[in-house]
Amino acid sequence: MNDDTIRLVTIGRIIRRRWRLLTVLAAVGALVGYGTSLLFPPSYTTSASVLLPGQWEERALLTQVDIATSSSVVDRAAAALGWRGVSGGELRDRVSATAADGNIITISGTADTPERAQQLSDQVVQQFVTFAARIAGDNTDPEAASRPEALRQMVAQTSRRITELADAADPGQTVESVQTRTELANLRTALQEAVNKLDQADPAATKANMVVMGPAARPAGQAAPTRLQLIVAGALLFFLLTVIGHLTAARMSRRLRAEPEIAAALGSTLLGTVDVPGERPVHRPEGRGPRARIRRLLGVDVRWDIPTPQTSGDEAGRQLRYRRVCARLRDQLPVPRRLLVVVPDGDEIARRAAWQLVAEAESDPSPSSSGRGYPVLQVVGVSVDRPMVPDRDNESGALVVLSAGSWTAGELAGIAEACADAKHEVVGIVLAGTVWARPTRSAGRPREAATPALAVGHDVTGGSG
Repeated sequence: MNDDTIRLVTIGRIIRRRWRLLTVLAAVGALVGYGTSLLFPPSYTTSASVLLPGQWEERALLTQVDIATSSSVVDRAAAALGWRGVSGGELRDRVSATAADGNIITISGTADTPERAQQLSDQVVQQFVTFAARIAGDNTDPEAASRPEALRQMVAQTSRRITELADAADPGQTVESVQTRTELANLRTALQEAVNKLDQADPAATKANMVVMGPAARPAGQAAPTRLQLIVAGALLFFLLTVIGHLTAARMSRRLRAEPEIAAALGSTLLGTVDVPGERPVHRPEGRGPRARIRRLLGVDVRWDIPTPQTSGDEAGRQLRYRRVCARLRDQLPVPRRLLVVVPDGDEIARRAAWQLVAEAESDPSPSSSGRGYPVLQVVGVSVDRPMVPDRDNESGALVVLSAGSWTAGELAGIAEACADAKHEVVGIVLAGTVWARPTRSAGRPREAATPALAVGHDVTGGSG
């Protein structure tokens, strides 16, 4: 899997084979999210809007936003509300303002109850409008206020003078008289429009006429993140972290899968691959402790990173693979020999394949033309942590049976060294894989993978035969 791309089928395999673990960890994440929600009290947010009439530049609107959230406005709102234990500094963290299109300032308030959130927003809006009007009044000095009025009086006098000049003009219908009266009327109209624009551009009048666009609505639900959102986020986070952890572990795994790598680690040649019908794993006596029960309960006692077994042909085809391996052993050895079948402890697939090889070698249905039969096989289990192979007695070699993708190069090298220390030559390697057996049997001779009657030195659990 180190060189494979992460595909949806891989994630689906994790979910199918680790659904118990994923469910438990998602529940733990939900509990963590619930505990986090207890640390943050529920909050409610509502807002009210203020309309600023007239023409406003973007910089001026941002200034009004800063004024709405300033300490001068918020402190006045805190004093008006009179909430016990709540100061203006605390309220500043709960008040925000934004400028929207159309010269609208939206002021939002957050509190621990819907009623308080509504009161806070309304009070800040009221204090903002009052404070803005006060600033506009303070910035208008008497001289500045009298200048527009004097200008209006001058415009009125000029308009009257224009009327008098129009009346005194030649009442005739000559071209010159009509043109003079028309120009005077246009001049009077332009002066009146200038006065109207002056009234609209009066900053004091504009700032003093802010409009509150209704009271703040009482919030119907909590502000994000709510307790439900934290619970769902915790469960989803733990679920994703578990899936990512599985993918990372598979990427970093050093277990050998390719046949050349396994042969190189053991220093021998591959004799063939055999199939083992899939079945539920057998719970061995050494796996009955509390940790083993927990692993079975969570479903982590079954490998997830191996592909789904393919459907095999039939029982006769599977037996043919075992016969071919035994035949290669017979042809490779100069004389009939007794061999140790070395199986790593914990490799259930290899253990079943080893016993099937023993049963096939014992039957010896078709000796070779030279008269030599299959070698006698003896199964031994070897721990990969501290590999120990029985010393050579009347055996003359070792046959290693294992499943691909289960062991690292170091573990396999340790098994090879243990065989060499016991003076056993590794004569070959057999890889075992899981397949789904078809429900129907072929017409050929059925065979049972029963334990042979010959004596064995050690079974796969390490006990004596």
